[in-house]
Amino acid sequence: MKYNEISHFSHPKHKLKFEYSESPFKCDGCKEVGIGSRYKCTICDFDLHMHCAIPSSSISHPFYTRCSFQFMSRQPGNTPRYCNACEKDVNGFLYHCKACGFDLHPCCAKLPMALSDGEIKLYLYKKVSSSCHKCGRKGRSWSYRSSCKKYNLHVACVKEMLEESWHELHFGTRKSIRLETRIPSLKNTLQTYHNKDKGKMKRCCEMAGMAVQSVISAVLGDPTALIAGVIGVLISAT
Repeated sequence: MKYNEISHFSHPKHKLKFEYSESPFKCDGCKEVGIGSRYKCTICDFDLHMHCAIPSSSISHPFYTRCSFQFMSRQPGNTPRYCNACEKDVNGFLYHCKACGFDLHPCCAKLPMALSDGEIKLYLYKKVSSSCHKCGRKGRSWSYRSSCKKYNLHVACVKEMLEESWHELHFGTRKSIRLETRIPSLKNTLQTYHNKDKGKMKRCCEMAGMAVQSVISAVLGDPTALIAGVIGVLISAT
C-alpha cells in the first residue's frame, strides 16, 4: 500500500513524502542501500525504503514455516546480529523471530519469490547447488536462479557489489574503477560456457545482465525500478 504522505515514528519532526528517483540512497531505517520508491523528508534528507516506512507488524516466510517474524526498530539484546537472507550485519530496522532467533532485513524479508523482466524468470531459493556467477561458490546466502538454471546470483554477492561500488553509485562518478572491477569475474564465468561460440556467448552475457538488473532492483527494495542507467556499468559484460 502506498500513501503520498505519512507520519513515521522514526522521524517525528516532519512528514515523509513518497517519491520515486533513480538516485541511490541509504535508508535511515535499516541502514541499507535503496533506489527507486522511497519516503523522504527533504528538509532533513531523511529516507526510508517502502518496506521500512510501512512495515508489517509481523510476517511469516515460506523459507521458515515455523517462524513468526516481528518488526523491530532495533535489534534485541546487545549481541551483534546478521540477516539470515544476505548474511550482512543488522544495523537498524529488522524482522526478528523470538523463538528461533532468526533475523531479516526488511527488504530481504520482502524479496519477491519470483522475478521476471519478460525474458528471464528468476526464482528465490534458500540454497542452491549450482555455483554463483559472482563468487563461484555454492550454498551461502539466499539465491536467485533462473528457470533455465544457467544464472545464479547470491543475494549476499549482489549486496557486496553494491557496497563496494557505493561511492560511485551515490555520487554518480566514473572516476573509481572499483565498480568496473566487478565485471571481469562475471564475464569470464559466462565465457566458460560458450567459449567456442561468440554469438551465443554474447547473448548469454546479455541475458545475465538482465538477470543481474532484476536481482539488484529487488535487493534495493524496489523490484519495479528502472535502474539501467544507474547500474549499467555493472551489467555491461559484452
